[in-house]
Amino acid sequence: MPIQVLMPALSPTMTEGNLAKWNVAEGDTISAGDVICEIETDKATMEVEAVDEGVIGKILVPGGTEAVAVNQAIALLLEEGEDAAALDGYTPSAGGAAPAAEAAPVAESAPVAAAPAPAAPAAASAASGSRVFASPLARRIAADKGLDLATVSGSGPHGRIVKRDVENAKPGAKPATTAASTAAPTPSISVNDPAFANMPEFEAVPNSTMRKIIAKRLTESARDVPHFNLTVDVEIDKLLEMRKVLNARENANYKISVNDFIVKATAYALTQVPACNVAYTDDAILQFKQVDMAIAVAIDGGLITPIVKDAANKGLATLSNEIKMLAGKARDGKLMPEEFQGGTFTISNLGMFGVKGFNSIINPPQGGILSVGAGEQRAVVKNGELAIATVVTLTLAVDHRCIDGATGAAFIKELKAVVENPVALML
Repeated sequence: MPIQVLMPALSPTMTEGNLAKWNVAEGDTISAGDVICEIETDKATMEVEAVDEGVIGKILVPGGTEAVAVNQAIALLLEEGEDAAALDGYTPSAGGAAPAAEAAPVAESAPVAAAPAPAAPAAASAASGSRVFASPLARRIAADKGLDLATVSGSGPHGRIVKRDVENAKPGAKPATTAASTAAPTPSISVNDPAFANMPEFEAVPNSTMRKIIAKRLTESARDVPHFNLTVDVEIDKLLEMRKVLNARENANYKISVNDFIVKATAYALTQVPACNVAYTDDAILQFKQVDMAIAVAIDGGLITPIVKDAANKGLATLSNEIKMLAGKARDGKLMPEEFQGGTFTISNLGMFGVKGFNSIINPPQGGILSVGAGEQRAVVKNGELAIATVVTLTLAVDHRCIDGATGAAFIKELKAVVENPVALML
């Protein structure tokens, strides 16, 4: 009997996704680990690999199809000894018979922050409600042998249980069944709104899954998170002098930018005012023990925030190289989930576009975000006299549920002090 290849749930929040393209065709022979298709989720475009070997008998959902429900059959795989005749009269079960798909994610390429799909061993407790990741063939053999899949360790990609695992396992209790997930209804989209009646001719560019999730999360943040903003002008002449000296060092394997200094200074300031390195929950304020700095990077079709882990304890050169590496991977669509998921605080810099200052929307569940404007020469008053200084406008947005005004002010004061006297970053 053919094996159903199901639309996998590639993250805990995913109820549907777009099947971007197939990397295989009907009649192709595949092995476990072969990349068979690409799926655009609510966070990323992900390559998906096969768990079992066989021949692609029929592709049920063509490439380019949007809003494919999780656990919907997307293809049929012929087992060893089967031919196309096995497909005659075969009807895939609606919605899929089990929550695990015949595919596993191997890489992500473009997202907005959210929790990663678990890639844990398949031997999770079915009784406790945890999902058991197994191929349909493995499930069928387990059912015939009376095996409880929760007692079997998977040796397939990402810990999934495959055929050889259940063939070598000893029979035991019958496997626990898991209810099929219910897909969210696909929203109807129309541009036949009377508001557009007198508008000039336009082209409707469909929203990608990434764009939809950006809109959803930021709407929720702007509506539900009580923001307030603190703005300060910071002189960076000493910082520019230090940058020039460091970058002029012979055989230097780095090129430090002003943004690198600000990332380092922000991480340092958060260690001095840890009450701003927090997140709000209904039961408690979570105060993080290290600064994982999210750096906003613009990519085609959206925004992604790669994470510099433990930024406060990294030197400027290390920090600079890591930021450049992560930004490059983000633009090339090669970030791994652990490189963009999480983060305790975000920095968004639009200074390269000449933007003097702006207010950002907080990226939940983080408690704060720093907006960085352009460095420009301005007239300032020093000791009662006019002078010229290079000034950057920094704007801090915080969640008032977990950060009070005085706490935010203490942080921005500390940040201003270390940016204007960056020698503290060398200590």
